[in-house]
Amino acid sequence: MVSAETVRTGRGGLYAAAGARGDVELRIDGSQPLSRESVAAVEAACAAAESDRTTTVLPVRVTGTPGKDWTHGLDVALVSKWERALRRLERLNVTTVAVASGDCGGLALDVLLATDYRIATPDIRLSLLVDGEATWPGMALFRLAQQSSGPRLRRAILFGAHLDASESVDLGIVDELTDDPATALTEAVEMVSGLSGRELAVRRQLMFDAATTSFEDALGRHLAACDRALRRSAATAP
Repeated sequence: MVSAETVRTGRGGLYAAAGARGDVELRIDGSQPLSRESVAAVEAACAAAESDRTTTVLPVRVTGTPGKDWTHGLDVALVSKWERALRRLERLNVTTVAVASGDCGGLALDVLLATDYRIATPDIRLSLLVDGEATWPGMALFRLAQQSSGPRLRRAILFGAHLDASESVDLGIVDELTDDPATALTEAVEMVSGLSGRELAVRRQLMFDAATTSFEDALGRHLAACDRALRRSAATAP
């Protein structure tokens, strides 16, 4: 398994650290504003997960939402770096499993929406931040619209309405509610333990592309993936 150096913000908020068993784990404190340290934390967790081929799961713990002045000093260059880090997380050759609790907005919501499987406690409440005049137009808005739809989601995107635990599950944003996230995380790890991270990343990308790719354009990519699967199966046949 892999380990990663702890990455902290100047205010002491924990972002990335080694887990209890020495495995790499990403932790995001959504009460903190976006900073270079938060970008570095996501990048460090991704690099650590990618450096060891035996790693199959990256646990991601998210909670918190920032205060009213969270955009103070923020510039689009830093936002761009953050979005690129999230894209790297979203394309990892490992399964990313989020454990979310309490209010989740800002960085916490951004990271949650970039994971493969999402576990949450019953007190979870998701929300897009308001920057003074309207909801923040970052890529969390894009991911929410890609991953779900309906009037409740429309109110969340346009007006910043909160999504509680049951709404988050109904909309498919959260996969599982539990009072015992530690057990749920262990079960999720067992669920994906036999899967190939590289092949999972291929399936994930095919899923992403399906929303915007025509059948004709998608066919070649799916056939190529099928060919690789058949070759792998033949190589391991008795």
